[in-house]
Amino acid sequence: MAGVLASVDQRTQLVGENRLELLLFHLHSRHLFALNVFKVKEVVKLPHLNIMPNAHPKVCGVTTIRGESIPVIDLRRAINMPECPRDEDCNLVITEYNRSVQAFLVGKVDQIVNTTWSDIMPTPSSVGKNHYLTALTKIQRDDKEHIVEIIDVEKVLAEIISYDISISDNVLDETILPEFKGKKILHADDSPTARRQVADTLAQLGIEIIPATDGLEALKKLQGWAEQGLNVNKEILAVITDAEMPVMDGYRLTYEIRNDSRLKDLHVILNTSLSGSFNQAMVEKVGCNAFLSKFQPDLLVEEVQNRLKEYIGQ
Repeated sequence: MAGVLASVDQRTQLVGENRLELLLFHLHSRHLFALNVFKVKEVVKLPHLNIMPNAHPKVCGVTTIRGESIPVIDLRRAINMPECPRDEDCNLVITEYNRSVQAFLVGKVDQIVNTTWSDIMPTPSSVGKNHYLTALTKIQRDDKEHIVEIIDVEKVLAEIISYDISISDNVLDETILPEFKGKKILHADDSPTARRQVADTLAQLGIEIIPATDGLEALKKLQGWAEQGLNVNKEILAVITDAEMPVMDGYRLTYEIRNDSRLKDLHVILNTSLSGSFNQAMVEKVGCNAFLSKFQPDLLVEEVQNRLKEYIGQ
């Protein structure tokens, strides 16, 4: 599996073309689960784990990989399944989300599949709110169609790591705070956890958040307002978008905005759990105004305040 992931760095060109690759794996069940390859640093066979006293019950230990201590999350327990059996099929999927590295204990690792965001389906609303999936997709194998369940890692991590939405005292510019009243921001993200965290952070400024669950939904809202004759640049202070979403990702959303004469001047903030210099390159390529890694309330507020000052001066 290390060989399979050796070329992950070469796969970054898929992002921005509304394409992605998924790492498929099992959790000691027949179901197929998936994570975006771009979040995966490597996959290793289960090494020795050191138990951490008083750790979160979903954290099954700590291991050291190439000199780095990495917490290990039992993914079965994290999504409310029984504890993962420890056997020869066990693997660690080492990932990077929101500037932190963690490993997920899984069962057998299956393969990597190349797909498009347009083939990714939102989780049906009929499954309720307590699931741990952001989306579903399908693959063909042995003349059969198989459902693949894509894990909502942001929800998993938010239940283990306490994300603080408080804003530091020295961040808020009190002189412009009244100007936020009545301002609207369109926020596109497929993770309910991420949408809630952004909404709760910016609600402290009095901003109204208009949610969208994917890039296409956000684009249709913007185009619909424009078709009604509204000046979208005056109606919307900014668009905040995740990078990875079903149907249409944030890079494609930004591309479509920049190529629509009615929308092209919108302020677009890419807010994603992806990190690294690659994102800055993609920001410049598709024309985002800013890139922020989740979840950093102070930096988010600073960026929105800077945008408001620019808006006031227009």
